[in-house]
Amino acid sequence: MIDVIPYQSLGLAKHGWLTARHHFSFARYYNPARQGYPPLLVWNDDEIKAGTGFDMHPHDNMEIITYVRQGAITHRDNMGNEGRTEAGDVQVMSAGTGVFHSEHNEESEDTVLFQIWIHTAKRDVAPRWEARSFPKKTSNTLIPLVSGREIHKDQDPLHIYQDAAIFAGVINKGHSFAQLVEPGRHAYMVVSEGSVLINGHEVNERDGVHIIDEDEIVITSRADAEIVLADLPILG
Repeated sequence: MIDVIPYQSLGLAKHGWLTARHHFSFARYYNPARQGYPPLLVWNDDEIKAGTGFDMHPHDNMEIITYVRQGAITHRDNMGNEGRTEAGDVQVMSAGTGVFHSEHNEESEDTVLFQIWIHTAKRDVAPRWEARSFPKKTSNTLIPLVSGREIHKDQDPLHIYQDAAIFAGVINKGHSFAQLVEPGRHAYMVVSEGSVLINGHEVNERDGVHIIDEDEIVITSRADAEIVLADLPILG
C-alpha cells in the first residue's frame, strides 16, 4: 500500500518566527488519523526566520534527527556541545536520560529543515549529540545518513538507538531506481524537492508517503528531486 499525504493537508502552525508543517499530530495540531507510524512519531517541516530559533528546552528518551535543507542551524546543549549544521547535512541527538538544548538560526537567511523524532529502543542511555557533512550529490540512489541497523555499520552513518534508518538522495530527472522494503518493515518518505512517481503514484514536492506491504518501490523522477526516507520496523 502506498498512501500519499499531500503537503497542503499537513498540520500548519504559524508563530511569526517559525512556520511549521506537521506530518503527524504535534503540539497544538491533533489529527486522530495521523498519529505517526511507530517508531516514527514526528516529522516536522520547519521554516525558521533569520536570527530566531528554539531556546533551551528539555528532551529525554527520543532519537531526534535534523536534516537541514536550506540555510543552517546552530545547536547548543547542557553537555557542552555546540555546532553549526548547514544545508545538506544532518545532526542526531539521542536524548537518553535527559538533555537541554537550543536550536537557533544565526544566519542572514531563513533556515528550512526537517525534524524527525524516532522512539528509542534503548531507554535511559547517556545523552549524546553528533553532526556530520554528507555528500551533496548522491546521483540516483539513496544512502543511509542515520541508522541503528547492523547492516549499515560499514557505511558509517550517524547512530541512533533504534532498528531504523534515514536515507537521502538526489534523483535526476527521468531516472528510475528500485528500493527494497524488507519483510516486517515499512517506510515513510518525503520529497523535499521536485516530484516523483512511486509505483505509478504521483508525489509532489514536500508530500509525505507511507509505504507498507510492498516488497519493492520503483521511484521515477519527473523533475530533479531530493528524497528523504525513513526505513522502519513494524512494531506490535
